[in-house]
Amino acid sequence: MNNTSSTRGAYGTSSAYGASGAARSREAAVTGVGLAVPGIAFPDELLGAAREGGFDPRTGLTGREMRHKDRASRLALRAAEPALRDAGLHDGRAFTGDGDTTAVVVSSNFGILDSVCAFADVIARDTVTGLSPLGLPQTSSNVIAGSVAMRYGLRGPSITLCNGPTSGLDAVHWARGIIASGRAETVVVIGVEPSGDAVTKLLGEPVLDGAAALVLQARERGARPRAVIREGAYARGTDPAAAVAAALGGASPASVGLWLTGEDAGGVPGSVPRGVPAVGLAGRLGRCSGALGVLQCAAAVAYFDSRAEDGGAVLASAGGPADDAAAALLLTAP
Repeated sequence: MNNTSSTRGAYGTSSAYGASGAARSREAAVTGVGLAVPGIAFPDELLGAAREGGFDPRTGLTGREMRHKDRASRLALRAAEPALRDAGLHDGRAFTGDGDTTAVVVSSNFGILDSVCAFADVIARDTVTGLSPLGLPQTSSNVIAGSVAMRYGLRGPSITLCNGPTSGLDAVHWARGIIASGRAETVVVIGVEPSGDAVTKLLGEPVLDGAAALVLQARERGARPRAVIREGAYARGTDPAAAVAAALGGASPASVGLWLTGEDAGGVPGSVPRGVPAVGLAGRLGRCSGALGVLQCAAAVAYFDSRAEDGGAVLASAGGPADDAAAALLLTAP
């Protein structure tokens, strides 16, 4: 499934150049993380034991603000708010950042599948006269990004990627590009996959039924960086090993302290020196699909938070030889 949908918003007056005309830094920093993953409350639990009191979709997706929204949008909203709070952009009542210069990038391969199938069932049974116009927006790929943007008044670019196993890492890369180009100063990146009957029937197994959110900001804005994504730190192609090598670039492979592998959990043998710990989040969380890359970045932040003095890097990879593409992203310590 390869699809990109977007809606255009107000981009404000931000520019890729300062008053002197010199190009600004192309580094983007992760400044906030939020999760809505069953059984998990905090990012460090992605790499360690879960505590009691983790997120429960049965109780966590209710409330007035969740009415008339599809499941993927509800999960995305539940992950977005703690990420904004973590970045200092939400005071517990409302978004406190600049809506004109804040964008939303969502990754989801199956987010609207249940809605589309439900509409198709209604048409088959009752023709189009049986459709409710209130539910029609839920059949648009960009409904998730639109729901988050409208909830917080974010008027920058609004984009959804439905790009297979690399989609989550692609979304983070797109977010960095939006910042580097000056289209936005802040980007909310969300990876979400809702579980449902149609998805389970299509795949033969359920998906994550959760979401992860990141807040990326231009590093020079002064927000506390939790992880850094530099220009050239991302690569995508048909050969997984080549993508990993390209993402490493000039960095020494020995600098990688953790490798977050794709859903096949096999990684790319020979790309990273032996002895580097490898973790496959899908082995613990189940099939993550479009949410995987964003979850990997959330886990990287937790890794850096626990090793503030060590430096180093985290390599995230997704997609394997059986997929149409593979991607890799190198995150470095702030």
